[in-house]
Amino acid sequence: MELRHLAAFVAVAEELHFGRAAVRLHMAQSPLSRQVRLLERDLGVALFERNTRIVRLTPEGEAFLEPARKTLAEADRARRAALAASKGEVGRVSVGFAGAAGSDALPTLTRAVTSSLPGIELLLRGQTYSGTALDNVAEGVLDLGFVAMPAREGVSTRVVRRERLLVALPDTHPLAAREIVALPDLAGEPFVSFPSGSGSAVREAGMQACFKAGVSPRIVQEAPDAYTMMTLIGAELGVAIMVESSRRIHTDHVVFRPIAGEVPALLISLAWRSDNPSRALRAVLRVAETALPTPTDAD
Repeated sequence: MELRHLAAFVAVAEELHFGRAAVRLHMAQSPLSRQVRLLERDLGVALFERNTRIVRLTPEGEAFLEPARKTLAEADRARRAALAASKGEVGRVSVGFAGAAGSDALPTLTRAVTSSLPGIELLLRGQTYSGTALDNVAEGVLDLGFVAMPAREGVSTRVVRRERLLVALPDTHPLAAREIVALPDLAGEPFVSFPSGSGSAVREAGMQACFKAGVSPRIVQEAPDAYTMMTLIGAELGVAIMVESSRRIHTDHVVFRPIAGEVPALLISLAWRSDNPSRALRAVLRVAETALPTPTDAD
């Protein structure tokens, strides 16, 4: 049983027409028919019922089709892995992510790498906060990190996402009736926030936006993650400045409102040590340039 015979069988099985299958495989119809006959002889069963009018699968052919597809797919994967190895595109790359930093971008990257770099395994490491991910990249614990913090010496970064800041409110709050909320309207309100000194980029961005608007947030509750924060807001314990991707966390009794005026966005970047010699990391970064281009508005 040869791979070219399997490819011939799958093409005919999907087209149910020898002429169309031959065109698809860029070959003449006669050698295509011969390959199918050789496969049938090899298996000892008829895979097709065919006459001058129709071509259709036999029960044996129907049972053989899916395993044949899988075999061809695995053979292609093996071929691509061998080619990747010849280019140095093999190995493992550890990737850190936290909260908003990577919630959208991470799945996009992992799918692109799986498709384009079969010889590379991504090891995904959840981090408590963006600052933790950046620390681990700088220290060499991680190869790559999704971060929302400024770069530091020895670490290279590239922006891949722009996160808008929003106000999260209990749905019973008077401001929830508005289409847009000005930050000065939050003066005196109880706030829910990530812990101080935790390295949370969302907390830092929210605090800076409030200070710029002349608001000093009165923090009454701290939450370790966005899920807990949403629960506290829904319980009417306070309001919060959160990022747009947090809207994907479904929590009853919480609404999001845009912030009036010019509010700095949170820029999500890929970060890696500039002196990391890993060829696998460089291959992942090349794929990321296409899968996660820098937004045009990432100023």
